[in-house]
Amino acid sequence: MQDGAVKLVRATTDDAAAVRALVRSAYAKWIPVIGREPKPMVADYDHAVEHHRVDLLYAGDELAALIETIAESDHLLIENIAVAPPFQGRGYGKRLMAHAEQLAASLGFDALRLFTNKQFAENVALYLKLGYRIDREEPFMGGFSLYMSKPVAKAA
Repeated sequence: MQDGAVKLVRATTDDAAAVRALVRSAYAKWIPVIGREPKPMVADYDHAVEHHRVDLLYAGDELAALIETIAESDHLLIENIAVAPPFQGRGYGKRLMAHAEQLAASLGFDALRLFTNKQFAENVALYLKLGYRIDREEPFMGGFSLYMSKPVAKAA
């Protein structure tokens, strides 16, 4: 994906530190909301960029956002999506969610899944607006995780 100064590239192992830094900055705002670091802030990004698909969105020369996906047996899991604070509100999250949908279709999946903290209200609202539904809610570390999914039309 490329348009103007925005481009999407696949992460390599050399990008792990930049991925970690972006995720930590993007999720920092949630620490006071849930009283701890969200799970993505403590993930192993050396492992993630080697074993999962991590696509990086650059605005010019700056890493602005990323999406991490995992191909499961019957769906594509969005493991993480993060937009650096200076780039939030520019539609990059929606752009990456659309990219995941195209990726799922190209891989022959008919569903996308994700999970998020119930207290991340603006994220939940975005996912609902994009057509995701809440499948279930489970207790997690003193709060609740929402498990969400969206059907995907398979590529022709």
